[in-house]
Amino acid sequence: MSIFKIEEAHREGARLVIGLAGVSGSGKTRSALELAWGMANYDSKKVGFIDTENRRGRLYADVLKDQQGNIHRFLIGDLIPPFSPARYVEAINAFVNAGVEVLVIDSVSHEYEGTGGVEDIANALVNGKAPKAGRWNLAKAEHKKFMNAMLQSPLHIICCVRARSKVKIEKKGGETVYEDQGVQPVQEKNFSFELTASMMMWNSGRQRDVLKCPEELAPIFGQSGTMAEGYLTAQHGQMLREWIDGGGKIDPEVQRAWDHLAMTCEQGLAALQAAWRSLPDHIRKAIDPNGCPPSLKESAMAFDQQATMLASGQTQDVEDLNNLVIGN
Repeated sequence: MSIFKIEEAHREGARLVIGLAGVSGSGKTRSALELAWGMANYDSKKVGFIDTENRRGRLYADVLKDQQGNIHRFLIGDLIPPFSPARYVEAINAFVNAGVEVLVIDSVSHEYEGTGGVEDIANALVNGKAPKAGRWNLAKAEHKKFMNAMLQSPLHIICCVRARSKVKIEKKGGETVYEDQGVQPVQEKNFSFELTASMMMWNSGRQRDVLKCPEELAPIFGQSGTMAEGYLTAQHGQMLREWIDGGGKIDPEVQRAWDHLAMTCEQGLAALQAAWRSLPDHIRKAIDPNGCPPSLKESAMAFDQQATMLASGQTQDVEDLNNLVIGN
């Protein structure tokens, strides 16, 4: 059984995950909403917003305006502590079920360093004592579930990432030396590399330092490694949508069903098979007339195997496997 299907590459069904990082007041939230509106073909009810900033997202309730000055309201949901990766996944799935097409998460920084986030999971007390090396195997496994939910989601996702100045402390010649590392996004160190495009916002959104951008999207965001000028607007979002749609059309009902199956794999083979049986016959035939796709079965069985290893205490084996996968 093959773990995946090999076929000629087309852009159809592509999903974008975009990161906008910046210090407070850098314009990342407004830019994210404008982009999302355009990507949703100016249907604000297809725009979702996960707010981790104590309802501050509602301050932007009136920003989406058409040429006649009419306000278009987007959908918003508040995510309150604990900011565990699992609760972020639950919030993403809630917006999938709500039928949105583009989701803004403001911000993903809480998932890493917020109350109940990855750092808290790693440093949680065990029997009243802090583990010497922390529980980073568990914390990283939970973070990977969050990343997988974003990357496998049927939604386009725009992540707002807090940023701040970082200092590296080193010992040189017996003295403590503080080295300025500049402004850095507040997230796991490899977070930006997982995204389709990422940039650091400056000057209330008037400028952006393009950290990563595919060549095809450079006319929209700017070339990687350059400073681009001008606000990101709904027109840029519309350009993104046109680029995606230009790759070919897929029946949206079939695409949603496939995306749902892919996200169910994490729950194991039994859950995948139940999800497959729940689909209408015509959708199953459109996905694969021979039955549940082998690549999905392989994925679900791999998750079952990993869960068994974790339950039996073989956490190092899982960590070794993950390191091999990401190339460490």
